[in-house]
Amino acid sequence: MNSIKNLKRIHRIHKLIQSECTGTPLELSSRFNISERLVYHLIEQLKDFEAPVSYDRSRRTYYYKKAFDLEVDICVKVLNHEKITHLLV
Repeated sequence: MNSIKNLKRIHRIHKLIQSECTGTPLELSSRFNISERLVYHLIEQLKDFEAPVSYDRSRRTYYYKKAFDLEVDICVKVLNHEKITHLLV
């Protein structure tokens, strides 16, 4: 379930980056109650999605160098044995 938590965190960070009000990595880690290292990891994951993320030291915030949007949809379905059998027949 850490993957789902991290996707939710990435989405929240994305919204803060769009607003250009993330604060420093340390402040962001405090806001999310996670380690600063995990903040850097989540930012790297955003970059893996080709997000043009940059950091402005004078404004103390992450921002997007150009327009970028991210939509996160999470769907989990739990199937019991009867439904699985039914789907496979």
